[in-house]
Amino acid sequence: MLGQLLLAASRSRLVRRSVSGLPLTRKVVDRFVAGETTHDAVAAVRRLTAAGLSATVDHLGEETRDSAQAAATAKAYVALMDALREAGLRAEASVKLSAVGQAIDEKMALEHAREICAAAHAAGSMVTLDMEDHTTVDSTLEVLRALREDFPATGVAIQAYLHRTPGDLRDLAVEGSRVRLVKGAYREPASVAHQSRTDVDRAYVRCLRILMAGKGYPMVATHDDRIISITELLADRFGRTFGDYEYQMLYGIRTDRQEELAAAGHTVRVYVPYGDDWYGYFMRRLAERPANVAFFLRALGGK
Repeated sequence: MLGQLLLAASRSRLVRRSVSGLPLTRKVVDRFVAGETTHDAVAAVRRLTAAGLSATVDHLGEETRDSAQAAATAKAYVALMDALREAGLRAEASVKLSAVGQAIDEKMALEHAREICAAAHAAGSMVTLDMEDHTTVDSTLEVLRALREDFPATGVAIQAYLHRTPGDLRDLAVEGSRVRLVKGAYREPASVAHQSRTDVDRAYVRCLRILMAGKGYPMVATHDDRIISITELLADRFGRTFGDYEYQMLYGIRTDRQEELAAAGHTVRVYVPYGDDWYGYFMRRLAERPANVAFFLRALGGK
């Protein structure tokens, strides 16, 4: 119930104004967000690289209906890729199409995404398209297909809790296809998505099996030790070794586990958000884990 309330709050303009106005300490914001500037994002990638971790960077923002803002977001990604290249660092870009114009014009979003892909390619890296609510899935997959014509390594996030996902994964689990499997962090109706935590966990394992059995490159987004153990069992079953799949975890969550997996030889990619439009991302992180809510409240109390 708490998670559903927080997900609803992530879409509320009234709650956004109220929460954004709170004197949040940097302790809270920095737990989940690397900073507000390109310099902050590059510094975070440098720290992660030094710790033996990989990174994918998300310029925060979503659901824009302003074409100028969509163009500015694309330029921010290009600037980030250029800055990483100049620093001798490498990180992927994670892109929400709604941040680059998807709600305005799908062609606009595609062109901005092409621009970001070109910058990432020049920096020796790649792009993964984030998936948003269920109304955007078909559009996102269409953009993915178009991008892969010129940038075949472009990846996509797929949400296990959607009823349609097994079919999408069977289409995507092909040679060279990079797929990030996530549970899903949007409030969706029962008609399109599993609702209980148990059902979502079971759906995730079913979807993971499809990816691990396929010929693509699974990117297993989880902090759950049970899922990690199942991933290793499936890797053994389907003959996958280190380099045939990777783990992805969120910036600031289970950093000790991230480093343990990397030390064992796994590729562990940390999802690094940055920028000043942190509200929607922050609220979804609170909704995902009650422990995050407790951390937030303790920080507000100065503890």
